[in-house]
Amino acid sequence: MTVTKTPLREEVHQLAEKAFHLNLISGYGDGEYNDEYQIVYQGKPRHLPLEKARSFLSKLIQNQVRNCC
Repeated sequence: MTVTKTPLREEVHQLAEKAFHLNLISGYGDGEYNDEYQIVYQGKPRHLPLEKARSFLSKLIQNQVRNCC
C-alpha cells in the first residue's frame, strides 16, 4: 500500500496527533485506502474519508477547548 502525502492528509495527521495528546482519541493512522484515515475513538476504529476525519477531529478538539475553562 502506498499512501501519498497530500496537504489534507497532513492536516488530518496533525489534528489526530493533537487529539491523541489531549487524550480525545486512542489511536490514529493512514487508512487502507488513499482517501481515508483511521481514528480510534472510544475504543472503536473508524475509517473515515479525509474530509470527514478533518471535521470530526476539529470538532473534538474545539469541544475540548470550550469545556476545559
